[in-house]
Amino acid sequence: EHPQLFSQYCDTQLVRKVRSVYDTHTSRPSKLQRDISTTLVQIGWEHESEYVTEDGLSLDMAQPGSKRGVEVDGPTHFVRDVSTRESKSTWVENGSTRLKSRLLEARGWTLIHVPFFEWHRLAEHERAAYLEAELKEAGFFTVR
Repeated sequence: EHPQLFSQYCDTQLVRKVRSVYDTHTSRPSKLQRDISTTLVQIGWEHESEYVTEDGLSLDMAQPGSKRGVEVDGPTHFVRDVSTRESKSTWVENGSTRLKSRLLEARGWTLIHVPFFEWHRLAEHERAAYLEAELKEAGFFTVR
């Protein structure tokens, strides 16, 4: 097994202090996150919201027993890539989002990311099917 990721890089006392501050912080999920969570429950994917791993990494929605998680990536998870030759710039995950994903995956988590721009492009009646397809593709569950 991997040792606790943060304790590899930080003083143990600092890790405890950061964890205690994080544990007392009350999280407020965005409307986007609440909508996605509700839709996941409607299609049968039960989960814990705002789950925090032993290493102090948070997941928007998680099934801790199977180490499966859904991350809702709002605008702050991205930067604009204006270097493309396309007429419009494109969204690219920022460094902190990539790092968090890599840390979670190194600990055995399988993640699905739901970018805000994909979710907002969908009509309301298409959203459940979108999430169900994403979950199936990642092997989170099979056809009902």
